[in-house]
Amino acid sequence: MLNDGRPMVEVIKELQVTEATWYRRLNQYGSEENAEASKRIRELEKENGRLKRRLAEKELAIDILNEVSKGKF
Repeated sequence: MLNDGRPMVEVIKELQVTEATWYRRLNQYGSEENAEASKRIRELEKENGRLKRRLAEKELAIDILNEVSKGKF
């Protein structure tokens, strides 16, 4: 809604809230950009966890293969 270049006062009037309410909510919940950034961070953290698990599995497989090749298993 804010990305279309309209003045903030116009948007606030359209939403039928006071400026005080608008800024209080903005401070409480953050901006639209912050919400998108937070969502992206959560997605990246989830992917990072998945990749760390896969890496641990691969490292374990390599360790097992190294032990087997040395005859220590």
